[in-house]
Amino acid sequence: MKREKNTKYTSFYCVGISFRDANVDVRGQFSLDDAHQKQLLDGAAASGLKDIFIVSTCNRTEIYGFAEHPFQLIKLLCEHSNGTLEAFQKVGKVFINNEAVSHMFKVGAGLDSQILGDFEIITQLRQGFIFSKNNGLSNSYLERLISFVIQASKRVKTETKITTGATSVAYASVQYILQTVPDISGKKILLFGTGAIGRNTCKNLVKHTDAENITVINRSQDSAEQAGGKFNLTVKSFDDLTPEINKADILIVATGAPKPTIIKNMIAPSKDLLILDLSIPANVDPDIANNNSVSLVHLDALSQITNAAISHRKAQVPQAQAIIKEVEAEFNAWLETRKFAPVINALHTKLTLISEKEMHTQKKKYPKFDQKQAEILSQKIVQKITNRFANHLKENRTSQAESLNFISSVFQLENNLDE
Repeated sequence: MKREKNTKYTSFYCVGISFRDANVDVRGQFSLDDAHQKQLLDGAAASGLKDIFIVSTCNRTEIYGFAEHPFQLIKLLCEHSNGTLEAFQKVGKVFINNEAVSHMFKVGAGLDSQILGDFEIITQLRQGFIFSKNNGLSNSYLERLISFVIQASKRVKTETKITTGATSVAYASVQYILQTVPDISGKKILLFGTGAIGRNTCKNLVKHTDAENITVINRSQDSAEQAGGKFNLTVKSFDDLTPEINKADILIVATGAPKPTIIKNMIAPSKDLLILDLSIPANVDPDIANNNSVSLVHLDALSQITNAAISHRKAQVPQAQAIIKEVEAEFNAWLETRKFAPVINALHTKLTLISEKEMHTQKKKYPKFDQKQAEILSQKIVQKITNRFANHLKENRTSQAESLNFISSVFQLENNLDE
């Protein structure tokens, strides 16, 4: 997994925090919006780290990439978020090389999600890689790895029943409302925020409830109208947020703001209100919970209501793990091939040079020498020889290093290899 770069050895790491060890407040401190992700990538490039990407969701913030030491990535994360090194030391995780690869497969397949089988994460992984690639920070290793992770995720989703039941926080939030609020059809619901979670919540509200009074508000009016129009919901402007809150029975907050947007003085003291905060960082001021008329439910609590579905899903984990193991083995096989590719390429080049030199000699000896036919025949022979060596290296992994040294020595390839 190590590779030489600018004469310094680098390893593949995953560093970050997740719901497993960090509560919603700590996850909020390390959360990175698009602007801060761009700043982190720029900082990475400036420090010589060229091959990394970021995933930042409500459940985790992680950096995947190559570095000489994981602290380089941890430092970037702390510098470009509100998280501290002290906090990271308490709840952060570091995975290296094969364990980092295995971790990404597990994450992408929904086995490390707060709600087991939540497949929104694979889209977020892919988007994180694309964002990094568009900023010039990717390589063939990362591109191939994310491709294999996506492949494993698709197979787990289609070949197992791990997606049965609740598959997202959006679904869980709607189920919580159905379980705790009587006569939902007569309640007024206000959704503030129309990002990915907000849109999914809209979809689940319409699909699973008979609520007839749903209002959507977003800072961007266009985004609110797009979401509201898709589901035929009422749309109000951001300026109407406070009066609409005081008309609502249920408030769902799913914004991406870096600090609370719903504060205590926005809610009437005696107002009966259920608030679900699906945001990371939390977007509802915790002081609001001191109002006895208000019930405030945070993201982490919602994941606990899906236990019935989770028990069925857990039975699917062994099959999902078997699929991951198979696809991960395919990635590792590609990686092994990648290790000896420079030797095979150098061998091909060396044999081609030998062939060309011999043809040049034969052309001088024989005026009627058919160079075109000789070139065709020579290319076929060179390709067959290199294919034989490549197949030998693939099939004899235990002696691969010895074989590589032997081939390099016999054909004097040392000067041809691109380190």
